[in-house]
Amino acid sequence: MVDAKANNRCMKIESTNHTNKDTLVSSPFKAKATTIKEALARWEEKTSQKPSEAKEIKLYAQIPPIEKMDASLSTLANCEKLSLSTNCIEKIANLNGLKNLRILSLGRNNIKNLNGLEAVGDTLEELWISYNFIEKLKGIHVMKKLKILYMSNNLVKDWAEFVKLAELPCLEDLVFVGNPLEEKHSADGNWIEEATKRVPKLKKLDAVIQGRGGYLIEWRERKIFRRKTK
Repeated sequence: MVDAKANNRCMKIESTNHTNKDTLVSSPFKAKATTIKEALARWEEKTSQKPSEAKEIKLYAQIPPIEKMDASLSTLANCEKLSLSTNCIEKIANLNGLKNLRILSLGRNNIKNLNGLEAVGDTLEELWISYNFIEKLKGIHVMKKLKILYMSNNLVKDWAEFVKLAELPCLEDLVFVGNPLEEKHSADGNWIEEATKRVPKLKKLDAVIQGRGGYLIEWRERKIFRRKTK
């Protein structure tokens, strides 16, 4: 299951005197979100680099958090690696100007689908999008060069969605742990076997390396470890 605490930057944590427990509630005094333009200005001041020329830009964990991927992203023409993790972004958008983007980090946001990735479908090699709320993988096929996909702790629950990953011709490394589909079949003891049957080109799944039955051997060891640590 998705850890609610992973996405609580959009909420206010208050302690009650009666229960002495932390309770997540919507803040009536929510601060105005940081814009991409403001985040880039902070980054430029901190690094003394021009965003329009930089190859790697880190806009993660802004305070207040970023909520929208706005048009200011289009100025990042040279960017190859962009980190927007640990914010409150709900939609992937405005990536059209990032013609050189190879690595995109969007973990720990509020993203519900993969719409918007088509703009970088010809260049993106790595997508880090764990701890979001993605249930459907519609549109994933546009990632023609994607080699690495880290999407643990999302909401994918059906094989019908998972098999869409087989449409990615270059996908080698997948982290899928924490999705309902993985949790169910891991509990049944057949996750690695069933997943690799459907996406056979994978070289690594959930940090387990493929090779001469290596998946099954290492998977058994991990199952034993899980039982011992429960």
